[in-house]
Amino acid sequence: MDRRDDGVVVLTLNRPEQRNPMTDAMTEQWRQAIADLRRDRDVRCVVATGAGSAFSSGGDLSWLAERGAESVPALRDRMLGFYRTWLSIADLEVPTIAAINGAAVGAGLCFALACDLVYAAEDAKLLVPFTALGLHPGMAATYLLPRVAGVGVAREMLLTGRTMLGAEAASAGLVTRAFPRETLLAEVLEIASRTAANAPIATRLTKIALAGGGHADLEAALRWESLAQPVTMASDDMREGLAAQRERRVPRFRNS
Repeated sequence: MDRRDDGVVVLTLNRPEQRNPMTDAMTEQWRQAIADLRRDRDVRCVVATGAGSAFSSGGDLSWLAERGAESVPALRDRMLGFYRTWLSIADLEVPTIAAINGAAVGAGLCFALACDLVYAAEDAKLLVPFTALGLHPGMAATYLLPRVAGVGVAREMLLTGRTMLGAEAASAGLVTRAFPRETLLAEVLEIASRTAANAPIATRLTKIALAGGGHADLEAALRWESLAQPVTMASDDMREGLAAQRERRVPRFRNS
């Protein structure tokens, strides 16, 4: 975990020699990291990326060789805990960004899609080859892919196992944008820094408003905004934002 002075925290999956698999040990480290971030009021934005040439090769499935040793209810409990631990990044109140620096496979791609913004290296390989392994999709793949990129893209990727490169994924709407691999992290950190510089209360409320793809209808949006906008109108941060605009300077938000 790398904490920067601008309020951005970078979480790096750091098993590059194995292409950053989501092992039991890494899963526990991830659970603790997210728990720590939930309590940290100084965090303004979180970036997740991978060390080395891959983002994540997905779940560590080596233990499936012993599948006969566990019953379906036990496997269900194990997988549900695994999914919820990694997808807990979506529950953070601050904006989250995935920087897919290389291959993102199966559960590794899905947890990236749970972030608010997803950027990929142009040549990064994105795939969800569950059925080729004899597995039903997991890590909310059947929810995240259709929600992010539409049912057509989800069907093709999940039913055929087709690999999509980062540049194509950006065109298909699967990721927000694609950058050359060598500049990806710098570009993402710049985006994260700009995001972290915005008013924290307004940013958090906006994230809530957009959760799950936004409000169900116009009336729901109006009811939410007619409450959430006055909350920010009563904040010191709004007064600071207006003063900074009037004085032509950078605002200094204090999360109050």
